Parts: sequence; structure tokens; C-alpha cells
Amino acid sequence: MVIESAQPLLPIAIVLCVSVLILLSRKKPNVREFWSIAGAVLTFAAVVMMVPPVWRGDRLVYTLSTIAPGISLNFRVDALSLVFGIVSSFLWIFASVYNIGYMRTLKEHAQTRYYVCFAVSILGAQGVSYSGGLFSLYLFYEIITLFTYPLVAHHQDEEGYAGGKKYLVYLMGTSKGLLLPAVILTYVMTGTLDFSDTITSGVFPGGADNVWITVTYVLFIFGFAKAAIMPFHNWLPSAMVAPTPVSALLHAVAVVKAGVFCIARVMLSTFGTALLQDSGLGLLTAYFVSFTILAASIIALTKDDLKARLAYSTVSQLSYVILGVALLDKSGVLGGIIHILNHGFSKITLFFCAGAIFVASRRKKISDMAGIGYAMPFTMGAFAIASLSMIGVPPVAGFVTKWYLLNGALEIGNLPIMIILMASTILNAGYFVPITFRAFFTGDKKTWKQEGIGEAPLTMVIPLVIAALISVGLGLYPNAFSYLIGRLF
Repeated sequence: MVIESAQPLLPIAIVLCVSVLILLSRKKPNVREFWSIAGAVLTFAAVVMMVPPVWRGDRLVYTLSTIAPGISLNFRVDALSLVFGIVSSFLWIFASVYNIGYMRTLKEHAQTRYYVCFAVSILGAQGVSYSGGLFSLYLFYEIITLFTYPLVAHHQDEEGYAGGKKYLVYLMGTSKGLLLPAVILTYVMTGTLDFSDTITSGVFPGGADNVWITVTYVLFIFGFAKAAIMPFHNWLPSAMVAPTPVSALLHAVAVVKAGVFCIARVMLSTFGTALLQDSGLGLLTAYFVSFTILAASIIALTKDDLKARLAYSTVSQLSYVILGVALLDKSGVLGGIIHILNHGFSKITLFFCAGAIFVASRRKKISDMAGIGYAMPFTMGAFAIASLSMIGVPPVAGFVTKWYLLNGALEIGNLPIMIILMASTILNAGYFVPITFRAFFTGDKKTWKQEGIGEAPLTMVIPLVIAALISVGLGLYPNAFSYLIGRLF
């Protein structure tokens, strides 16, 4: 049942108000940081309030403004919306607490600008989550890009500006040169930018030209460059010049998740599974992103810088979402969408750990971390748990993703996809296991004691430990989200 409700606007409105309050509290750091945490909690509460109707199979819709026939600033909340909405709002709570320890310990400059941009980036993520059509989706997608640029270039040095420039050129270039034409072509062929009511039918009429449909589809896939599909991925490793909490925002909370969410939304709600199945575009997409999965994993093996290795891991892991949706069967789609959640908690843990290591020891290179587990057992223990999730080891969350993806490939009888998933798992282990082994089974405990290195501040350690434990919880009890996502079918 479709329910007319302004509820989807509430999380967006809360984040907007919080952004203003943070700016007004610029001379009072404690108050400023209070608003960040309070805003995150209230936003998450507003999102949770929308779960019951969607759980029942209803869909919340609201049109704020109609610009032209078929073009509206409108909103909708379904199971897919809630997965990304829950991830981005809940992880904002963790990031807000972690930010305090990181920014204060390192005495970072321009902290008010930092917190405001961080909040508005979450606003963009919430807007993307509940967009009811391509017009709204494009608007909020661009908001994320514009307000994460100051975060990437935060240090305002040569390296920061270079990373920020590449970030902006890639994301704005593809959105204007590829995504916007795709939106226009969709409107020309269909007369609407609204999403379909079901994931089967899509919005394209039966008589639409297959060539133009294919062109539009390809433009969408590459236009959403936040998904970091090769060859439009290089902005992501370059953006690692940003402070570590920003890296967590980029990789786990808002930016890249917005990219894969948008692709999933367009595949399911603009094209529809029937059209992608009949045209063969679904399976072609699965094979295409498989290259990114394997190639990025191989590159990750070569990186000694911890954040760089995690960055290429993200490039690889993001494509699991697209691959799952591209399989077009229930298990595959479920595995792809649930990976937005599973990867979010695991990857934010990994980046939080990288930040804690830097704050406590000023180390960035994996080769310099022999025995660091003796000095930072909670941090590296959380890192080990999150690594197991990335690899797909039970009972951590990543295992659930790969279980569904393998089932999806098995259901359609696609052996090459099954082989790719197993090969990627081996590669995941290849670049994560040595880090944990080096931390706990090499090095000298006395060396770390002599240097006086221990755990980072509690405001950093507590969020990363809880996030790691939640990854285990999601692996042990995946049924609630599996049921919720199942409401799409």
C-alpha cells in the first residue's frame, strides 16, 4: 500500500537544522560537538520511525514540488531506501563520537567547517536514500560531492588540494558529462523521472529503442562515479589525503555507498529486472564489475600504506553490491543490497582503526606495525574482526553477503561468477591476514613499551570496538534485514 506522508523529510530536516546549529556554535567546541552527536541520534531515530510501515510492505511517498510533468522533487521510502538510510544515520553517531577524539588530539584546524560539511554530507546521503525519482536523486547526489570536497582538501596543503582537485574533477565531470545526459535521455524516452512502483517493470515503454536504452544504461553506470567502478575509480585512493574520519565517511557512510545505492536504485526502479534480463544487460554488468573486484584486490596486495590498501579494498568490495543486483534473482539482489549494510560497519571499523593507529603511534605503513597488537590490543582486535568480515569468514557480517551472492550465482547456474567470488575471497585474505599476523605474531612487545605507545583516546576506541561487535551481530542475526529487503519482491 502507498501511504502519503511527509515522514521522509524529517531526517533531512533534522540534519539541516543541526548543520546550522553547529555553525552557530563555532566559538563553543563542546556545544558544537554536542549538536553533532545529538543530531546523529535524532536522525537515526527519525529513520527508525519509518521501519514499521515498510516492514508491513507499505511504501511512504511525498511530493514536495512539481517542476514539470514527470519531474518532481519527490520522496519515497521502501526497503532499499531504509537500508542506506539506516546505515548512513547510524554510522554518523559513531563518526561523531570518533571525530571528537581524532580532531582534538591532532588539534586540527577549521573544525567548525569540518563538522558542518560532515553533517551536510549526511544530509545528502539521507536525501539520496529517500529520493522518489531521478531529479531528487541527482540533486542530493551533487550535494554530497560539493560538501565532501572541503573535507577531502581539509589540510589545505599541496597534497590535499591535489587530492581534492582529482576528487572534484572525477565526480563532477562524470555527473555532468555522463549522468545528466542519462537523466535527460530517460525523460525523453519515458516522459517521467519518477521511479517505478515495482522492481520488475521499470519505466521504459515496450516500444523504446533498445540501442538508446543501452546507451542510457551505460551512461548511468559510469555516471555514478562514486561507485568507483574501474576505470572511474582513481579519485578514491587519491582522496585518502583527507583526515581518517573523512576516509571513513567516504568509504563506509555516505559517498561510495551513495554511488552503489544509486546504481542499484536505477537498475531496479528505472530499468527493472525484466528489461535487464531480456536485454542481457544484467549479466554483462555482473561480468564487467567482476574485473573491478579482482583487479582492485590485486592492487591492494601491493600497497604498504594502510589507508591505501583499505582504499583499494573498498573499490573491490563496492562492486559486490552491483554484481549482486546484476544477477537479477532474489538471492543475488538480497546479497548485493545487504552488503551496503555489512560493508558499512566493517569498513568504518577498519578506517577507525587506521586513524587510531596514526593518532597513537603516527604510523601509516603496514611494514612499521610489527607487534602493534601488543600495544593496541583492542584496536587491532577490532581490525581483525572487521578483516574477517571483508574476507567473508563466518560468523561475521561479510559471510552473509557472500553466502547470498554465491546462492544467487548458483540459482542462475553461472559458474564463472561463482569462481570470481571464490577467487576474490582468496585475494581478500591475501591482503588482510598479513596485517593481523604482523600485529600479533611478529615484533617485540618491549619496543612498543619503550616508546610509550598505547591505545588511542577512548572516544576513538569505543566506537571502533562497538562497530566491530555489530559486524559480528549482523553475521549471527541477519534475518531482520533479509526480511526487510525481501519486501522489495
